[in-house]
Amino acid sequence: MLDKTQYLTREGMQALEERLEEFIQVKRPEVAERLKRALEDGGELTENTEYEDAKNEQAFIEAEITRMTLILRNAQLIDEKKLTNDRVQIGSRVVIVEAGTKEQEEYQVVGSAEANPLVGKISDESPLGKALLGKKVGEKVTVHAPAGDSVFTIKKIF
Repeated sequence: MLDKTQYLTREGMQALEERLEEFIQVKRPEVAERLKRALEDGGELTENTEYEDAKNEQAFIEAEITRMTLILRNAQLIDEKKLTNDRVQIGSRVVIVEAGTKEQEEYQVVGSAEANPLVGKISDESPLGKALLGKKVGEKVTVHAPAGDSVFTIKKIF
């Protein structure tokens, strides 16, 4: 996943760069200090829970640093100035309505590294994101899901 192009908005790239910087400059030194204190406290390492917790956190931090570095290395910035409103593209914001409802839902189609459905950012690789790409206002898309198919109408692209 991380060795292919990762599409990021300017906002997403900045957030990822800031998070990476925090992990390198703050979290990595903090966990190193925790490890040092745990070793100074002595005792058998196999029975030292603080040491084990710190080692696990260190492994997580290093894995996240590697993941974020790879995403940024393979990042392609979405040029939102070049987006058009005639078809859904990566970076487009869309308003859709599910068949049988009147409730409008708004999403931005982004790359998988930036996706966060809780804040309205869906991946271009998700079932809904895939279905929306290339479609125009007024078109209907069908999303296949384990719970059954859902049909959405595109109301607006911006």
